[in-house]
Amino acid sequence: MTFALNISRSITGQPWKWRGEGADAREPGYLPDDLVTQLLLARGCPRDALEAHRNPTIRAFMPDPSLFRDMDAAAERLADAVQRGEDVRIFGDYDVDGATSAALLIRLLRDLGLAAKPYIPDRLMEGYGPSGEALVRLAGEGATLIVTVDCGAQAFEALAMAREAGVDVVVVDHHKCSAALPLALALVNPNRLDEGDEAATHGHLAAVGVAFLLGAALVRLLRARGWFATRAEPALMELLDIVALGTVADVAQLKGLNRAFVAQGLKVMAKRRNIGLAALIDASRLTRAPLCHDLGFALGPRINAGGRVGQADLGVRLLTTDDPAEAARIAEQLNQYNEERRAIESTVQEQAEALLAAQGNRAVAVIAGQGWHPGVIGIVAGRIKEKAGRPAIVIALDEEGVGKGSGRSISGVDLGAAVMAAKDSGLLVAGGGHAMAAGLTVAADRVDALADFLDDRLSAAVARARDDRALLIDAVLAPAGVNPDFIAAIEAGGPYGAGWPAPRIAAGPMRVIKADIVGNGHLRAIMGGEDGRSFKTIAFRQAETDLGQAILGAPRDRRLWVAGRAKIDDWGSRPAAELHLEDAAWAD
Repeated sequence: MTFALNISRSITGQPWKWRGEGADAREPGYLPDDLVTQLLLARGCPRDALEAHRNPTIRAFMPDPSLFRDMDAAAERLADAVQRGEDVRIFGDYDVDGATSAALLIRLLRDLGLAAKPYIPDRLMEGYGPSGEALVRLAGEGATLIVTVDCGAQAFEALAMAREAGVDVVVVDHHKCSAALPLALALVNPNRLDEGDEAATHGHLAAVGVAFLLGAALVRLLRARGWFATRAEPALMELLDIVALGTVADVAQLKGLNRAFVAQGLKVMAKRRNIGLAALIDASRLTRAPLCHDLGFALGPRINAGGRVGQADLGVRLLTTDDPAEAARIAEQLNQYNEERRAIESTVQEQAEALLAAQGNRAVAVIAGQGWHPGVIGIVAGRIKEKAGRPAIVIALDEEGVGKGSGRSISGVDLGAAVMAAKDSGLLVAGGGHAMAAGLTVAADRVDALADFLDDRLSAAVARARDDRALLIDAVLAPAGVNPDFIAAIEAGGPYGAGWPAPRIAAGPMRVIKADIVGNGHLRAIMGGEDGRSFKTIAFRQAETDLGQAILGAPRDRRLWVAGRAKIDDWGSRPAAELHLEDAAWAD
């Protein structure tokens, strides 16, 4: 096997390999084609699809919505509701995907002449997904149609109660399904086990993507019924900014249709036509049009903060308002909630890491704590996963002995399927999710049994995933090559995100000119090369790790290769390149 730069074991203990098929035969600096073609091919793009992926458009990747089971039935019922002027409620999850899915349908229905109302459950008081009590209450208020978005695929009892109450329910979801399905008028989900082969290839869509497909089916049907003979047809493509936000924030894989959603959605977002999104961009202190990573690290967390520690419906209200003053007020509220969320998260993370250190080396880190805020456990689970290098589930236990858990997985380990199996075995009160993330409810006295179950079920998959661990390198540069022009060039291969990783470069050999600790355990260093050029590097939350300690203590006369993601630092008077450091290896 040929290792990139002959590095078989880095400072973090992993080999460096070239990304892409046939990479083992590659020599340092080898470029089979132009840079963007290399990046596309290395991410699995077929050669005959290169042009479509260079500029991903909705037309190139959009499937016929009727491919999906129950899509036509869902569109028929919504079209009837529009034409009759029915009382329609959109029941959304309290995270970004739920908020954007609900906002998309509400805005579309409003453009079609129907004033649908949102319902977002409170995370602490009601929990995840539709409850029978909530659905029956909405029916009692006059709702004749309820559309659940980003939830409902496992809501057997709730949907049975809704049917008894005489209200129609359409489910729009993307989470894993059981073989049996709940009693809904229509259940649109590409991850249904009985879904057709072509539709199932879209199982990576976020719920907001599925909602967009439903919107397209609805508009097409109303067009066929002549609904637009006397009224304007809604501009569905103008809602792609909302679709892009939900897709990225839900960490959906940016392949196929999702790439088109995000690429085109960012263009729509740059026009600032959604008043709420424009206010959120301003509250996030962004002075330029948002980039893909801004959706995941600046805008998404603020929308999420409402559901985590504030008011669950703030995100939907922000994304659907046409009042600039209301938008600014809500955006600032979400900004404040996000700061509160950070403080709570920091406390829970510190306690969870202490428990992790005392835990055995199980396949899945299952960590439970009394009194932890359920709104931050998903974020903490992601941090624990990164620190431990294995899937993690963090559980907040309440005074009644009930635990709400959230899990995050590593590539190659299907955590959602394992959680559903644990539920089917009777270990959980509730549970579900997808490959990379899951949620659950468990009694406090079953936590250890859950850990045992997951250890038995996933130990082989986790071991394989960890054995296959390697840092994948796209290109090697001299220090002078790490510059804004290079970063602009690689952006043409984007958008980058889950399933379509941003290019990782190696640069060097370098010497550490200066290194220190900043913020909450972040390592900052200035690296200088033999070509006389230098650039700033930052390694987030790495100050106390082997990587951080090696760089802090590196002798001035010892050289190393550094690897990470090249980014633009636009804080200064003019943009400069910096490296978000992920690993390093001694060069001599």
